[in-house]
Amino acid sequence: MEKVIVIGAGLAGSEAAWQLARRGVPVELREMKPKKMSPAHHTEYFGELVCSNSLRSDQLENAVGLLKEELRRCGSLIMACADAHRVEAGGALAVDRHAFAAAVTEKIKNHPCITVVEGEVTEIPSEENVVIATGPLTSEALSEKIAGLFPNSRYLNFFDAAAPLVTFDSIDMDSAWFASRYDRGTPDYINCPLTREEYDAFWRELTTAQEAEVHGFEDAGVFEGCMPVEVMARRGGTPCATVPSSRWA
Repeated sequence: MEKVIVIGAGLAGSEAAWQLARRGVPVELREMKPKKMSPAHHTEYFGELVCSNSLRSDQLENAVGLLKEELRRCGSLIMACADAHRVEAGGALAVDRHAFAAAVTEKIKNHPCITVVEGEVTEIPSEENVVIATGPLTSEALSEKIAGLFPNSRYLNFFDAAAPLVTFDSIDMDSAWFASRYDRGTPDYINCPLTREEYDAFWRELTTAQEAEVHGFEDAGVFEGCMPVEVMARRGGTPCATVPSSRWA
């Protein structure tokens, strides 16, 4: 059986490698970490979550929850590791990000049909079966090669937004309260109410606040699928989110 090269050991790449391998297909999984790290990566683990630790809803009555159940029934590695290392988050599936990624890495490296090759990929292999699953944190060299295949694309952006973190001791719990999200599941989310005047002040500060210096690969535009909250606010959107308390330091 012909070998398949999978480039990228994030969520999609790890799952692709696993599904191929469990069907007896030899896989060469190429991952740049730990030899090369993106500005957002902090560990050597596969499937590292660099933004939220929530994988969104786990309820069967909506599309993302239904998709998770379908993945479970298909023998998904990502879902098995997520279920094994989930943390309380009401009706959402949230995970202990380090334990989750470590479990994905262990499973991948111990599969007899998967060979892991460390190091940055700078060229797209042209004569083999290849799955490119490098996602929004694709290295600069490979992103240029991929972008060259789609010269007229306006939405091929290789970066992601980072979720803001708020320390628990900065929250006035005399005003805030714990509750479930959408009245489903356990009360694992902190709700911080604002008056109209407070919300307007928050919006003004958010749209004019000092921002962290961006990296070179972030300069061209924003990833529409995971828009930074300050960009959303400047566009006129509603900059609010419900965050599970397990994410708060």
